Amino acid sequence: MEDGFQLQNAKIGIVGLGLMGGSLAKALKGKCDSLFGFDTHLPTLEVGLATQTVDFASTFPSPNLGEGLGVRVDVLILATPVNIILDIIPTLPSFIKHKCILIDLGSTKNSIVEAMNQLPENFEVIGAHPICGKEKLGLQNADANLYQSAPFVITPTKRTTQNAKSAVKQIISAVGATCIEMSAEEHDQALAFTSHLPFLLSSALAQTLPKEFINFIGPGFRSTSRLAGTPSHIMLGILQSNKENVMQAIQSFRASLNEIEENLQNENYARLEELLNQTRFSYQEITKNSPISSL
Repeated sequence: MEDGFQLQNAKIGIVGLGLMGGSLAKALKGKCDSLFGFDTHLPTLEVGLATQTVDFASTFPSPNLGEGLGVRVDVLILATPVNIILDIIPTLPSFIKHKCILIDLGSTKNSIVEAMNQLPENFEVIGAHPICGKEKLGLQNADANLYQSAPFVITPTKRTTQNAKSAVKQIISAVGATCIEMSAEEHDQALAFTSHLPFLLSSALAQTLPKEFINFIGPGFRSTSRLAGTPSHIMLGILQSNKENVMQAIQSFRASLNEIEENLQNENYARLEELLNQTRFSYQEITKNSPISSL
């Protein structure tokens, strides 16, 4: 593709028609030349075609990524779990010989960007991560409005072209999200605290609850344990690829919890009240300054 990317003229391929890929396809429908869906799950491809989420569908891996269906995709978006993205990237040169913009939607960026940087020069690479989602996955839960007003991080590399950056920015604008540019390292450190640690805390909370107390669960427990419903196969690759940052976040949380525990144990209620007031103030600052209206 020549410089001067125009979304309305682009043929876009999406690998992985789950919640994120399916929602992206629904949001891009009618805003690009055509949409190609690739997935390993045949029933998903059938639903994608039957619901007109995509214009064409094929299994992955597939020669359709290159010359199939009489076209070549201009943009390929990897919308699978992180570990699958890392498996896919090295295989792409065997399918794609033409110039192609490659974007991923992985929840961690450093390992993925490093892998994309090893690809041949016909790939114009850029990392991306929309900060949104649901616990219920799959194409059946895809929503064209999923990305609306959501932060959408992009992590350009030294080899990222203006063409690739223009493409991802036009896609972000088309789905109603807000573009944030940062380095892969900054992204992974931030998400360890804002996404990966909360998942682990929710998981620990759900695991800690004695079964005999289930009938006493209220909205507070439900909201704080909600992320524990995320499938483990989705999160494991994220935790593996961002281990050091996640460990740092765990240690920071443990220090805070230890301080609360220590003051409760020692019946230092004046200090405990001070700590709780500080946490309340922190929460108010978070909700006031967050681009997401509800956390």
